[in-house]
Amino acid sequence: MIKKLENGDLEISALEIKDVIDIKLLQTFQDNFATGMNIASVTVDKNGQPVTRPSCYTSFCMDFTHSTKIGDDRCAISHKKAGEEAARTRRPYVFTCHAGLIDFAAPILVNGHLIGTILGGQILTSAPVEDKFRKTASEIGVDADKYVAAAKKVYMTNQENVQAAAEVLFIIANALSKMGYEQLKLSNMSQTLSDNFSQISATMEELSAASSNVTTNQHNLSDEIVNVKEISIEINSILDSIKIIADKTKMLGLNAAIEAARAGEAGRGFGVVATEIRTLSQNSKETALKIMDLTKKIQDSVDKTIETSNETLQTTEQQTAAIQDITSNLLELTSLADELNTMANHK
Repeated sequence: MIKKLENGDLEISALEIKDVIDIKLLQTFQDNFATGMNIASVTVDKNGQPVTRPSCYTSFCMDFTHSTKIGDDRCAISHKKAGEEAARTRRPYVFTCHAGLIDFAAPILVNGHLIGTILGGQILTSAPVEDKFRKTASEIGVDADKYVAAAKKVYMTNQENVQAAAEVLFIIANALSKMGYEQLKLSNMSQTLSDNFSQISATMEELSAASSNVTTNQHNLSDEIVNVKEISIEINSILDSIKIIADKTKMLGLNAAIEAARAGEAGRGFGVVATEIRTLSQNSKETALKIMDLTKKIQDSVDKTIETSNETLQTTEQQTAAIQDITSNLLELTSLADELNTMANHK
C-alpha cells in the first residue's frame, strides 16, 4: 500500500510488491525462468501470501504433499522459516524442506525493507532415499508407494545450480523492485511538483485577477479625480461670475446711495438699503475670493493626485503584466510537471 509521510516522502515500510513491480511482468519472468531451469517457483508477500501463480510445481508437491492439511501446514511452516532467514540475512537461502526436497528463498527488498520473497526449488541434488520419503508419507497421510514414485520423478541437479538459480532470481527481482521504487519516487515527486505548481498557478491567477481589478479601479479613480478637477474649474467659473455680479451690485449700491443723498429726507430709507446692498456685495465678493482660493488649493492637490495616480497606474499595469507573464510561465511548468508525472507513471 502506498502511503506518504508528513513530509511527502513515501513510507517504505507500507510498500507491497505490487506497488513497485508489475505482477504480470513478474509472473511472466517467473514462469519462463521456472520452465527454463526446471525449478518450481512462486512469489509471496511479506506475510507469506502468494502474489503470483505457482510455476512448474511438481506432482510430488501439488498432488501429494499439499493434498493433506498436515502436509500443507508443514510446507507453510517450512517456507515461513526460510523466508525469515532470507529476510534476516538479506540474501538467498537454500534449504531442505520438511519433505526432503531442496528449496530456496530469495528476499525482495526495497532500501533494506522486506516486501516479499521468491520461493523456489522442489528439486533434488541426489537420488531420493525411499525410507525417508515413506516415513514422511506416513506422517502426512499419503500413499507411500505413490509418494516415492513421485519423488523419483523430481528433477535432479547439483547444489551449485540451485544456488546459482536462487542468486539469479534474487538479483533480477531486486533489480525490478529497485527500478520500480525509483519510478514510484519519481512519480511521487512529479505529483508533488505538479500539485505545488497548480497551487502556485491558482494563487498567481488570483493575484492577476486582483491586480487587474486594482488597475481597473485605478483607472476609475483617475477618471473620478479628473471629474473633480473639471468640477472645480466649473466652480471657479461660477465664482468668477459671482465676483463680477458682486462688483456690479456694489456699484449699483453706490449709485443708489448717491441718488438717495440727492433725494434728501425722502431717500433716507432707500439709502439704508443701498448701504446693505453694498455690504452684502462686498461680503459676497470676499466669500467668492476665499472659495476661489480654496478651489485653487483643491486643484493643486488634485493635480498632484493625478500625477501620483498616473504613476501608480503605470506601476500596477506593469505589475499586472508581470503577474500575467509569471502565470503563463507557471502554467507551462505545470503542463511540463503533468507530462513528467505521466511519464513517471507509464509502465
